[in-house]
Amino acid sequence: MGRTSLILAFSILLFAACNSQENNGGPRTRQAIQADGFLVQPRQVSENVEVPGTLLPEEETELRAEVSGRVVSLDMPEGVVVPKGKLLVKLFDGDLRAQLRKLEVQLQIAEKSEERLSELLKISGISQQDYDLAQLNVENLKVDIEATKIAIAKTEIRAPYAGKLGLRYISLGSYLSPNDIVTSISQVNRLKLEFAIPEKYAKAIAPGDKVNFKVDGGQLPHQATVVATENSVDVTTRTLMVRALVTESHRELVPGIFAKVTLQLGRSDNALMIPTQAVIPQARGKQVIVYKKDSVLFTEVETGIRDSAYVQITNGLQAGDTVIISGLMAIRPASTVRLVNIQFYE
Repeated sequence: MGRTSLILAFSILLFAACNSQENNGGPRTRQAIQADGFLVQPRQVSENVEVPGTLLPEEETELRAEVSGRVVSLDMPEGVVVPKGKLLVKLFDGDLRAQLRKLEVQLQIAEKSEERLSELLKISGISQQDYDLAQLNVENLKVDIEATKIAIAKTEIRAPYAGKLGLRYISLGSYLSPNDIVTSISQVNRLKLEFAIPEKYAKAIAPGDKVNFKVDGGQLPHQATVVATENSVDVTTRTLMVRALVTESHRELVPGIFAKVTLQLGRSDNALMIPTQAVIPQARGKQVIVYKKDSVLFTEVETGIRDSAYVQITNGLQAGDTVIISGLMAIRPASTVRLVNIQFYE
């Protein structure tokens, strides 16, 4: 083999080696991961919560007698609206009225006697002590008369307020004791709605808030205004009792009926909402991948209100950030990402 052939063979081997080095050991261009992004923008959101409730009369009272006695007068029509102060039941008070007349006569005599003694006192015909005793007797009789009138008033059962009477449980001639229920009276022109909310929403509701509800079997929505809440959360049920006032009148609204109450709680006018698939659960928290000029940043976040498609980010993101919502499993902290589509909150 000649010298020329040897040089040619060596050149071919050297070219092959260099070509192999370029293919195997030379620098490679890293391929960017294609993904979809979501632009974070502030939105107005609220969380709807549905809880059971009960419609009740604004006021409801069981009427009973204050003293024992026999019913001598009864004017208590069932299911009728009566005015405040209407006499419903009268118990026997003949003995008390006789005692009242006796005391009134004694008072007249004592007052005349006091007048005469007053004139004698002016001319020193009697001592001051004698006059004071006569005056004391007058005052005692007046107090006795007042006490007797109070006792007579206790033999009457009157409507404490304007309202609708319930069923009657006594009859004329019945003997009543303070333990016997005569009837009930309720204010049905105004109703109150009572319901309980989970303890995590205890700070989200306050007097003056509006709540919407529907009654069992009803078709129309109704509204009530919160007037008060219980002082503390029930330690057994972990709920807070709420009372709302219903001012409208409708035949669907019957005291005692079940109601479904819908509340808008956790409302925020500048909530940052992102798709739920963008959140990556961690052992001790949650992360999202934020897009930063072809690179990515894994960011710890805190979440709030959630629905079927979106979740609120309460900490960790700012308006204008872009989060990755696809290809999350393939992305690493040093990955290069190219966005092929950017979505917005609908």
